[in-house]
Amino acid sequence: MSLTRSARSTLLATPVMAVALSATPATVSAEPERFVLDESHISVGFLVGHARFADVLGQFTDVSGEFVYDSDSQTLERGEVEIAAASVFTGHDERDGHVRGGDFLETGEYPAIQFTANRYEAETETRGTLHGDLTIRGITQPIRLEATINRRADHPIGGADTLGASLRGSLMRSDYGMNYALEGDLVSDRIELIIEFEAMQQDS
Repeated sequence: MSLTRSARSTLLATPVMAVALSATPATVSAEPERFVLDESHISVGFLVGHARFADVLGQFTDVSGEFVYDSDSQTLERGEVEIAAASVFTGHDERDGHVRGGDFLETGEYPAIQFTANRYEAETETRGTLHGDLTIRGITQPIRLEATINRRADHPIGGADTLGASLRGSLMRSDYGMNYALEGDLVSDRIELIIEFEAMQQDS
């Protein structure tokens, strides 16, 4: 059986195409990207029970940090956050001074609260658990935070590539050597954490 010139060309091209396709990666994975916390759009808040009557709401006003994250694979490579302990604010000067002292944060000796993120466990495209280590008063304990990734998009003001998320968790202050007024639950041992942030992707 004789082949036309067109048919012969097709047969010759087939193995060449197969080799070319086999050399092309099946998937292209994005490189992990560096994000820096927007210090004007991060809130690290907490709730502390007072004698079981009501919770006191406080926050830290000086927070900085960054993380390296691959959005495609939802993999966290690393993350570090530093909080100036003396920036604690509860809306009452005398109470804030007490919290900065030896009964609680002891900011003179331990000026920084540090969080090191070491793993993000994705459950869905927008929800997961962030695992890390929290250091307060020189004591480091593991902590996990429930995370919701709210949005990633160009920011409407300035256009920066921005990722926004919400985190929730809790800790026992006695684990960090803060035992003041535990008896009778005058000041609760459990501290609820409320964290909201925006972070901007950096080119390098």
